[in-house]
Amino acid sequence: MDRLDEIRAFTAVAEAKSFTQGARKLVVSPAQASKLVARLENRLGARLLNRTTRDVSLTDTGQAYLERARELLAGFDALESSVRDQGGPSGTLKVSAPVSFGKGQLVPALLDFAAAYPALAVDVAFADRLVNLVEEGFDVAVRIGQLTDSSLVAKRLAAVRLVTCAAPDYLARHGTPMALEDLAQHEAILDSNARDAAVWGFGPHGDRREARVHGRLRFNGAEACVAAAVAGFGITRTPAFAAADDLRAGRLTPILCSFEPELIHVHAVYPHARHLAAKVRAFVDFLAERYSGEPAWHQGWGSDHPAPPGRAK
Repeated sequence: MDRLDEIRAFTAVAEAKSFTQGARKLVVSPAQASKLVARLENRLGARLLNRTTRDVSLTDTGQAYLERARELLAGFDALESSVRDQGGPSGTLKVSAPVSFGKGQLVPALLDFAAAYPALAVDVAFADRLVNLVEEGFDVAVRIGQLTDSSLVAKRLAAVRLVTCAAPDYLARHGTPMALEDLAQHEAILDSNARDAAVWGFGPHGDRREARVHGRLRFNGAEACVAAAVAGFGITRTPAFAAADDLRAGRLTPILCSFEPELIHVHAVYPHARHLAAKVRAFVDFLAERYSGEPAWHQGWGSDHPAPPGRAK
């Protein structure tokens, strides 16, 4: 256990790049954290950290050791958790989720999950940036769209249509685009969370077409884009879950439905673990059941425009 304490101290200090912040995370004094790291370095006969009066940085050896140390600690914690959780999920589940989907769709599910598992604390962070689950201590993340980190386990939860839409008043004033080329004559409301906000792709991957759009309003979130579209400022393209209420109420009208891109998907992702913690398994299974079947955000609008191929399986 002394060696594990040393490794935990080194990992906390290395990730925080500070003995003070690392010690705070471990709930020990900076002097104790420094002592544990020095003892680890002495035992290994190698310098892991470069220290100055203002900064702490990893040596090349320290960087390599940190990567293996994270794996070791994650495996050890998961093993202990699997034993403790034999009586059911417990402890704290730390979750990362994107802002619009998280606040609009995930919160009701999270509350029901918390009610179903009263021995489990749930700590949720909403952010549109791609968090590093291991480095930042998250147990699981909910992500939408193409997954890029192959080191994570992914469970597909639900499908999401990307909907191009505008307010009826805007379309009455400016006309309804009937072809992709028509978008160039319209004011677009851009979501800067997209890789290239000014290029909208349409159609399946094998027959993808692109339309370059322009507009004076740009927001880093679907909710604001939808609000601007409802107010009549232009055309936006947004995930269906962000616009479903306005589409059902007629405040927005879907357009160019026959050109929709393939569905994107909601996934739960978590690090590989030999012993998957019961709290993570329970949460992923809960969401999979919650979002099984046709998602609620696809229902009650545009029924005459079926979704393109690519439904969640």
